[in-house]
Amino acid sequence: MTRGGTVAKGALLVAGTTIGGGMLAMPVMSSLAGFFPATILFIICWAFMAATGLLFLEACLWMHEDTNFVSMAKKTLGLWGESAAWVMYLFLFYVLSLAYVVGCGKLTWLLLESYIPEWAGSVIFVLLFGPLVYFGARLVGRINILLMGGLAISYIAFVYLGYKYVDFDNLREHNWQLSLRILPVAFTAFGFQGIVPTLTRYLDFDKVKVRNAILLGSFIPLLVFIIWHWLIMGIIPREGAGGLLEALERGDTAVQPLKNLLDSRTVYVFSEFFAFFALSTSFLGVTLGLRDFLADGIGVEKDSKGRFFLCSLIFIPVTAAAIFYPDIFIELIGIAGGYGASLLLGLLPILMVWSGRYRLRLPGEKILFGGKPLLVAMTAFALFQVVIVTMHLTGLY
Repeated sequence: MTRGGTVAKGALLVAGTTIGGGMLAMPVMSSLAGFFPATILFIICWAFMAATGLLFLEACLWMHEDTNFVSMAKKTLGLWGESAAWVMYLFLFYVLSLAYVVGCGKLTWLLLESYIPEWAGSVIFVLLFGPLVYFGARLVGRINILLMGGLAISYIAFVYLGYKYVDFDNLREHNWQLSLRILPVAFTAFGFQGIVPTLTRYLDFDKVKVRNAILLGSFIPLLVFIIWHWLIMGIIPREGAGGLLEALERGDTAVQPLKNLLDSRTVYVFSEFFAFFALSTSFLGVTLGLRDFLADGIGVEKDSKGRFFLCSLIFIPVTAAAIFYPDIFIELIGIAGGYGASLLLGLLPILMVWSGRYRLRLPGEKILFGGKPLLVAMTAFALFQVVIVTMHLTGLY
């Protein structure tokens, strides 16, 4: 039975998955390098992540209709691959869930700071949005349409109203020596591969349609991110009181410094709305995916008791960590990208395709050109991200 999916709808699905909370961390982390070095690295990360998306597609086409990361890893890499996929998936999605609870909790506190302590922001946010995850995909899908609409409107309004505040002198500042520090955050921001199995089924396993949807859908966020960086880094100075480097030290998102720098309350309000919509849509997508992954992995029925148990496994440890560590949003996004995204979304599809093509000799057409040399180069790049974030965490870079 055909599902009637089109390339345009598939591309929007990829774009909607990609555009999210990582955008709020990127300009703050990118302030280390400056606008132009960051833009070059965004293009490199986009090309790499689009390529790994195509590798996931190639692996999906080797499977039957119902597939996910774990089943693909098991078929191509065996038991060790299945176990590694489990560990990497849980690590990435728990870290991202914590990052988004921390980010949304801080926004909630900023809205109610006259009435509540900072730690209560995360609790209130989880109490409001956690029940949506409990009730499942149908309700989340309906709410997400509204949130995505708000995301688009607030982004367009912010761009339209904020461009006149851009100072081009801010954009000329750069530091190439620190540019590699932003790679882990860019990895997280360009992550969409979790949607590839769903996209493949949606487009009826038509490899041309899925390939075009991945390339177009991932390219749209690249343009969105570059414009977003141009605005934020052009408006907010890199150094000094209220600058991006200070926001990086405080663990703030990209929009919080705007409050004290702009004389336009309207522009700041739209930036806050954008931050809320970006984080909340990411939060719902990540936690719902984690809930379903846990349900399948540990064999929990999705009845009322089962859903409550699954949500408890997610929200109790995540909320507790957010209460004790409310200023680690930027750090978490970097860890998620440097370890989780690099290994699960970068290295895993490379290893699966290498094994499927050259060890198991699975039938099918190569989706990504380049053969073994390209896969080796991509492996080196994925492992390089792990080295970068490790050096940062240990104080070596």
